[in-house]
Amino acid sequence: MADGKAFYLTTPIYYVNDAPHIGHAYTTTAGDVATRWHRQRGEDVWFLTGVDEHGTKVERAAAAGGVTPQEWVDRLVADAWLPVLGTIDAANDDFIRTTEPRHAERVQRFWEVVRDSGDVYSALYEGPYCVGCEEFKLPGDLVPGTGEFEGQQVCPIHGRPVEQLAEENWFFRLSAFSDRLLAHYEAHPEAVEPRSAYNEVMSFIRQGLQDISMSRSSVSWGIPLSWDERQVIYVWFDALLNYATAAGYGADPESADGQRFARLWPPDVNLVGKDILRFHAVYWPAMLMAAGLEPPRKVFAHGWLLVGGEKMSKSKLTGISPEQIIDTFGSDAFRYYFLRAITFGQDGSFSWEDLHARYTAELANGLGNLASRATAMVGRYRDGLLPAAHDFSPAEQEIIDALAAAVPVADAAFVALDFQGGIAAVRELVEKVNGYVTETEPWALAKDPANAGRLDVVLYTICEALRAIAVLYNPVMPKAMASLWEQLGAAADLGPIAEQRIADVAAWGQLPAGARVTKGDALFPRIDADA
Repeated sequence: MADGKAFYLTTPIYYVNDAPHIGHAYTTTAGDVATRWHRQRGEDVWFLTGVDEHGTKVERAAAAGGVTPQEWVDRLVADAWLPVLGTIDAANDDFIRTTEPRHAERVQRFWEVVRDSGDVYSALYEGPYCVGCEEFKLPGDLVPGTGEFEGQQVCPIHGRPVEQLAEENWFFRLSAFSDRLLAHYEAHPEAVEPRSAYNEVMSFIRQGLQDISMSRSSVSWGIPLSWDERQVIYVWFDALLNYATAAGYGADPESADGQRFARLWPPDVNLVGKDILRFHAVYWPAMLMAAGLEPPRKVFAHGWLLVGGEKMSKSKLTGISPEQIIDTFGSDAFRYYFLRAITFGQDGSFSWEDLHARYTAELANGLGNLASRATAMVGRYRDGLLPAAHDFSPAEQEIIDALAAAVPVADAAFVALDFQGGIAAVRELVEKVNGYVTETEPWALAKDPANAGRLDVVLYTICEALRAIAVLYNPVMPKAMASLWEQLGAAADLGPIAEQRIADVAAWGQLPAGARVTKGDALFPRIDADA
């Protein structure tokens, strides 16, 4: 970035009490596509994800499993959470675990700073607590229960009764930051997106903020308070700090970690699910203000993935693992589908039928068929060598103009986290090129040697357009686009696809005449609807 700051994007750190489902993979995929796009803009990028390993849920799950909490989380991280990053092709720069010493030591240091600022005090907490959310609830947060919980107040997220707590804790003086938070968001309305999330946050702050317990005395699985080891830091006030601790908060400014923190802070984007918006857009920036740190430039709250009309949930047996989809359709189609089919920031429904239909129409029959025809025709008609092209007609100029128009639209959309809009801009270009193939009929031109020059132009135009499409789609579908890049001979002549720059992609004529074009395996093999 121009000011020397890196583009720093984070996912929430996921709670490890169970294996990941596609709701978790959705967030990480969005973060991965966004950061890959920024890398191809030539920016310095840092992409962080990780896991939250403390709190009551983990403590109880480990006890039920007959193991220590550390053994429990070590197994889950090794067997489920780290492997899923490879499954979805995430290119994260760091993976933070809240049980790591680098995190625990820096969390303690952070809260010492906040205590010294006068924003922490000791008091009795009495009230409702949802173990599923690991959240102290306000009475107004609860809703009437139904079914077996009729007559009780329940958590609206988990649909189960909350527990009543009474314990001597340390409190964070959240109420002192109402005016500062309002002023910050009024000056920076882009700091919470989408707009519905911004409105929700402003409404919550204007109702008046209450001080919140930042420690727990009845939980042992957590980071001890450095000044009161009878207590552990409340799991959220431990977990939220991962974005700072992983970046190097608290390290010697001259050390590698300290220099990285200076380069990364503040985060450009904290990606979160909408159910944890309050933590990230109210508690988190207030904590940072208390410690004298700049709040994140943007908290973006995406919607829920719905299955059968309900939020994806392991407890309700609606959790689908990423492997269940990727084993059939591949990681590229997984990444494409969830960002193409759902407006990022809104709820979206998943169905196998919709996934198959879009895969078949847009990937197998659309882009995949275009690539297959192009490479096959260069092989058949020009012995696998890309011909030189001269005398472009208005038909070719339309493709050149369409590419020039698509790039700024796609760039603006991906930078704004409008993945659906970015993909749509590239997909329209694919459709334009497919229409060009249908209109120019290169197979008919090949029948008459008198049309050799015209055939050269058509073949070159199709392949050069695919060169640009491969670069534009690379952040979304890195495996398939790397394959297409190789098939076009671009890797040998233009270098790795990941090093191609968005600003340069529309410059026409980058594929050199004589490039070796080879027909490889289908980018998107057709899949039986019953598979």
